[in-house]
Amino acid sequence: MHLSVVIVNYNVRHFLDQCLYSLYDSERDEIDLDVWVVDNDSDDGSVEMVRDKYPQVHLIANTENVGFSRANNQALREILASGTNNSTTQQSNNADYILILNPDTLVEADTLQRCVAYMRQHPDCGGLGVKMVNAQGTFLRESKRGFPSPRTSFYKMCGMARLFPRHPRYAAYYMGHLDDDAVNEVDILPGAFLMTTTAVLRRVGLFDESYFMFGEDVDLSWRIHEAGYKNIYFPEARILHYKGECTRKESLSYVYTFYNAMAIFTRRYFGGGRRLSAALLLQVGIWLRATLAWMQRILVHLTLPVADLVLSLAGFIVIKDFWASYWASNVDYYPAVYTWAVLPLYSLILLLSIYLSGGYDKPMRPMKIAQGIGVGALALLTFYSLLDESMRYSRAIILLGSMWSFIAIFALRAVLNVLRVPGYNKRSQRHRRYLIVGGEAEQQRVYTLLGHLGIVPRSVITTQGSLENVTQRVDEVVFCAQDVPVRKMLDDTIAWHDRDVNFRVVPATNDVLLGSNYTESPEELYVDNFARINSTASRRNKRLFDIVASIILLLLFPILFWLQHDKRHYFAHCWQVLIGKKTWVSYSRPNSQPSNPPTLRRKKATTSSLPSLRSGILTTSDRLPHVKNPDVVLLDSQYAKHYRIATDFTIILINLRKL
Repeated sequence: MHLSVVIVNYNVRHFLDQCLYSLYDSERDEIDLDVWVVDNDSDDGSVEMVRDKYPQVHLIANTENVGFSRANNQALREILASGTNNSTTQQSNNADYILILNPDTLVEADTLQRCVAYMRQHPDCGGLGVKMVNAQGTFLRESKRGFPSPRTSFYKMCGMARLFPRHPRYAAYYMGHLDDDAVNEVDILPGAFLMTTTAVLRRVGLFDESYFMFGEDVDLSWRIHEAGYKNIYFPEARILHYKGECTRKESLSYVYTFYNAMAIFTRRYFGGGRRLSAALLLQVGIWLRATLAWMQRILVHLTLPVADLVLSLAGFIVIKDFWASYWASNVDYYPAVYTWAVLPLYSLILLLSIYLSGGYDKPMRPMKIAQGIGVGALALLTFYSLLDESMRYSRAIILLGSMWSFIAIFALRAVLNVLRVPGYNKRSQRHRRYLIVGGEAEQQRVYTLLGHLGIVPRSVITTQGSLENVTQRVDEVVFCAQDVPVRKMLDDTIAWHDRDVNFRVVPATNDVLLGSNYTESPEELYVDNFARINSTASRRNKRLFDIVASIILLLLFPILFWLQHDKRHYFAHCWQVLIGKKTWVSYSRPNSQPSNPPTLRRKKATTSSLPSLRSGILTTSDRLPHVKNPDVVLLDSQYAKHYRIATDFTIILINLRKL
């Protein structure tokens, strides 16, 4: 039996490495394994890693991010073109099997064998999915889903599915009434692990490329169902799915992509007939939910700064009243404009300085907060000295208010630390209790790795057996993939999933800590020194510049719009940058791109060692508009190493008529 595995990768090199290792380390009696990796223009060294470590893999290296559907189809077309089974009817026992697999997954040793055996014994099975568990031991409900009809989607969006997780009607979106550990026919299978056959794909077609990401698995699953096949949820095989490593869920572009996919599906399957009114209502509901999701993300990011602003401003007002009573013997000595305009400005400047210093980054770094307040206070005192004498209200209030802000902001973080809020629990960052599971040699390797990462464990426990025998308190469990099979990892994480414990995996092939929340490797400690644009501060400042520049360009459109050489894209570009889909300035690309599809093992046209950036409206070569054939590799490298906001500002000014 021939099994082709298709993996679409985008900037998750370490996860892809571990995924490929688990595939080739699995039991494959009677299975001829054929692995395809389609890389969507990663810049983290994924392509080089596959070429060096897994030369047997069929590699398609795209020079742009073409999305999940199109990338899968690139490999699927190659597989179907070279396949021997050209039947368009139900598959036979000698069918060629195809597995769509996410790179942030680990398969158990017998997962592939079990799945192929089931499909071979059940010719009516057109699609098969498995039980997915995340790295914290939690069952992923999307392992089995119902068809997202207007009613089903409404129950999910309004929260009924969460209130009644096992109800056959209200929880139909995740088919909660079906046993998580029983084989069942379902409507929809997840694209993270979807096994089918060449015969089925020839009959129902490939992924619909209208979907950039999300929704394509729903569409394909439903077409398999409509063609008369069964979609089977098969929990007798399991995978570990880190989930979320392939996408940045905190971004507004993620929200748009996700809900736009839902809207495409709704228009396609409920676009006419008697269901038209329901479809229209569902469309309204989808975009309303998307708006609420946008607002939720914004509010989550603003909650702490607003709390800091309230504490800082309240302190400034109290100090102002105290100083007026003490120094001038008149609590109303200062004018109202000072209280309601100047003091809020003081607090805003302090908070902006904290933000620009990285004080709001997670995990919390107290020195960044102290640095921000110090720089902000110095900026206030400098500005104060430049004002006219009549506007200099009090230098003491600035000093005392800054000191109060420092104390209040740290006190608030201390409360968050006591409440164990993720990112603000100081013990959760470095000084934690570690349990290392694996053989002695691998335990020593992990201990050495922790030292290289600058992690000083509060205590370290080691074991080569089950977690059932561990009675000590543990914060982090690190599995050594060299010694611990995926089945044992899943069993242990499921058994401990109710505990307040983080689970990490150290791959057999690399010195890196992998987990659902973060990835750490020694090489990343030195990235910021080489590529300045990859530092958190530079990323933040670049994004802040993009937002401010977009707003200014939109406000100045009565003037700038008429100056544009191509007026069609002015507003679209401003909007795309504003929501985070693009950036104003990015790396250069070759002047001409090949029109034919990328071939196997095509070498990328750009330097893969540079940090990733969104596609740009302008490029680094636009800094030299009058130079023919500039050295774009050098320009990109210099841009990454020595990034400054002034560089973006200069490139925009030079190309003010090309926006």
